[in-house]
Amino acid sequence: MISKKEIKFYSLKDIDSIDFIKPYLSDEDIFELKVVGTILPFKTNNYIIEELIDWTNIPNDPIFQLNFMLKEMISEHQFYTIAKLFKSGASKEEISNSAKIFRQELNPHPAGQLIANVPIMDSVTVPGIQHKYDKTALFFPSEGQTCHSYCTFCFRWAQFVGYHDLKFATDASKIFLNYLKLHKEISDILITGGDPLIMSLQKLESYILPFLNKEFDHIKNIRIGTKSLSYWPYRFVTDKDANGILQLFEKVRNSGKQIAFMAHINHYVELDTEIVKEAVKRLLNVGVTIRTQSPIINHINDSADVWAENWKKQVSLGMFPYYVFIARNTGAKGYFEVPLSRAFEIYSDAFKKVSGLQRTARGPVMSANPGKVVINGISTIKGEKVFALNFLQARNPDWVKHPFFAKYDETSTWLTQLTPAFGEKKFFYEDELAAILKQKVYEKEKNRKIIKDNLESKKHNSSLFELCF
Repeated sequence: MISKKEIKFYSLKDIDSIDFIKPYLSDEDIFELKVVGTILPFKTNNYIIEELIDWTNIPNDPIFQLNFMLKEMISEHQFYTIAKLFKSGASKEEISNSAKIFRQELNPHPAGQLIANVPIMDSVTVPGIQHKYDKTALFFPSEGQTCHSYCTFCFRWAQFVGYHDLKFATDASKIFLNYLKLHKEISDILITGGDPLIMSLQKLESYILPFLNKEFDHIKNIRIGTKSLSYWPYRFVTDKDANGILQLFEKVRNSGKQIAFMAHINHYVELDTEIVKEAVKRLLNVGVTIRTQSPIINHINDSADVWAENWKKQVSLGMFPYYVFIARNTGAKGYFEVPLSRAFEIYSDAFKKVSGLQRTARGPVMSANPGKVVINGISTIKGEKVFALNFLQARNPDWVKHPFFAKYDETSTWLTQLTPAFGEKKFFYEDELAAILKQKVYEKEKNRKIIKDNLESKKHNSSLFELCF
């Protein structure tokens, strides 16, 4: 029988008081964690510490490296600058200012998220929405912009460092619903964060139930991006509102809409506990589809054997392997990134080790500025070794499934480092992408000017009011 467990969160300020980890981490380990955690966000919980991490295999344990920072996860200059400030007794403000500078060096919003993905409606930016692909819109509930634990490789780390200008979140007016209502081409919404499933049942209902109304008939699929199955599966089994959440999901399914988890599962160890198996079973029983995804992450799952075992366990539990990503070019990428050539080798070798039912994950995929670019293969064509590429999703849907080729090399880790093959000067989409991004920048600048003019007008009217009275 599964026992109830109350969640306990641990942040940097709590790290010295976690008795469970004291035998395994030295004072130097703790200090390094605090230094790196000044730049990148740190948060974990008692389930991860007590049930997932193999503390006899520190620091190599994959779940440990998913949750606990090592000094190698930032540059030497960044580490030693912050460490020196700590040791010299610098003020919190001095340390915070240095950390803020270093965060800007870590590409906080890759792939055009701030400029190119946020839509404008009636000359106003729609808060908390990204609409990059015509059929799918992402939205970020303001109450879901945290997680049960922060992954050290997270590409959305900028959501969690306390800077409003780096954060995506809906506002109280929920004007994003008006946007989604008007855009009938959108069939899929992806509720993301952070992790939306950290929200209470009441909050979840306030965001999900409106999509069951007739005005949202065009929304056919509700997706939830989550790592709750890995980091807090008690959410669906013994938490006080676990049954209510399952009933909410069942209500969505009974309405005729699909509800799907985009479950982040980075290593098969995350699927080994009895509580996660029970959580998956309960979700499947109410009609939730669970699709799994993860980047290939150096030091954590950069092995064909790990991926093959991961897919086998996922399918045995009733999940569908969905995407194998390339780790995004942000945050601690220098520590976690894997060359594209190596990523394809891992993916293809894992493919060979599993059956057809376990070969549903598309990859390796880069979620880059122009779209989701998949590496289909490495070939030699007319004497030139190349990466064979195409789009699974794109800013212009006409680019999808349009094959193109890049020169092969063993060091590139991202699309922007590749060069066209066969003497071409540009990839086929580059001119159109530049035009799209230029238009987006123009719209943003126009939006800023409207806001500035409105503010100045309010100030002017306020001054006139004061003069009159």
